[in-house]
Amino acid sequence: MAFDPKSLTYDANGLLPVIAQDHASGEVLMLAWMNAEAVAQTLQTGRVTYWSRSRQAFWVKGETSGHVQRLVELRLDCDRDCLLALVEQQGPACHTNRRSCFYTALRDGDEVVISDPIA
Repeated sequence: MAFDPKSLTYDANGLLPVIAQDHASGEVLMLAWMNAEAVAQTLQTGRVTYWSRSRQAFWVKGETSGHVQRLVELRLDCDRDCLLALVEQQGPACHTNRRSCFYTALRDGDEVVISDPIA
């Protein structure tokens, strides 16, 4: 069965969340958003393309930073309203220069930074 990005369930803004996960380690790297065109571009090019809500523009991960995400596999959740992008990440995924955007843990009621920026 051929896949059509328009078959996904998008929110009122035409977006759906995408979780980026390292395909080899399983580490969750980040969460971002895609519209149907970003999904199509990602599948066509193999370079993960998101929709930037703040800039209202396409954002090819690593286009300016060099921290590219190469798509290994794209998975749909059961409700077709969220995607899991298994990626090969070059360099840090987070704009803070950390491997993952999820570098702060809540422990005993406190916020604890568990990952330093990559030097």
